Amino acid sequence: MPKEAHTKAAEHHETAAKSHRTAAEHHGKGDHAKAGEESTKAQGYSKTAREHSDAAHSKSQSHK
Repeated sequence: MPKEAHTKAAEHHETAAKSHRTAAEHHGKGDHAKAGEESTKAQGYSKTAREHSDAAHSKSQSHK
């Protein structure tokens, strides 16, 4: 079960990273409105990733 939790957390981190990269691309092209939208999405994904990481860590600790 802890492995599944860590895998799910990793998937959320990958989604957040993708959104951060997309925001950076838009920023680099001068499309600051779209960059802001993507940054907001990325922040939400990062928060979810953190929550899943914390849960995975807790599950790992409880199986020791």
